[in-house]
Parts: sequence; structure tokens; C-alpha cells
Amino acid sequence: MEYYTKVLKDYAVFSGRARRKEYWMFTLINMLIMLALFLLMILGGENMASVLMIVYALYTLAVLIPSLAVTIRRLHDTGKSGWWIFIGFIPFIGGFVLLYFTVLDSQAGTN
Repeated sequence: MEYYTKVLKDYAVFSGRARRKEYWMFTLINMLIMLALFLLMILGGENMASVLMIVYALYTLAVLIPSLAVTIRRLHDTGKSGWWIFIGFIPFIGGFVLLYFTVLDSQAGTN
């Protein structure tokens, strides 16, 4: 949980580096929270679903910038420029390339 809160504290810090564990722990906890909200939205009644839909949308917007920031810092840690994040917009292959970059081991030295 400390990795998740660390990323949230570095809300819009796009410089520096993020180790593999920091990135993937944030991603895991973020996905678990989103999954829990989504399941509650589906399992809740009609009244509860509309409220949870708003909560889900607000949470997604709240973690958008930290998610981008930690991904860019992760790319820096692998020796890539943060601009490589835009490769994810290429249909089919772009997401796999970005996934490959985030799985890479850290590069020694400063970026």
C-alpha cells in the first residue's frame, strides 16, 4: 500500500524514476480498487449503481495524472524517454510495446 500512496503523493511528478515494483504495485492496487467499484456497481441495485458509477468516474479521473506520471517515470527508469507513452495509442501493437517497456529491468545510472 505504501507504493500506492507514494505515487499519489508524487501526484504530477513526471521527472525522475520509478522502479518496477513501485509501478506494478500501484497498477495492481489501482486495478483492484477499480474492479471492486465495478463489481459493487454491477451487484448493487439500480439506485446504488448510479451513485457508484459517479464514484467510479471520479476515482478514474483522480488517478489519471498519477498513472501517467508513474508510467513516464517507469519509462525513464528503463532508459526510455517519457514520450514513448504515446506508443500506446497505436492500435494492437502499441499496448504490447508499452507493456514490454514497463516490464524491462531498470537501467543503471541517472536519467
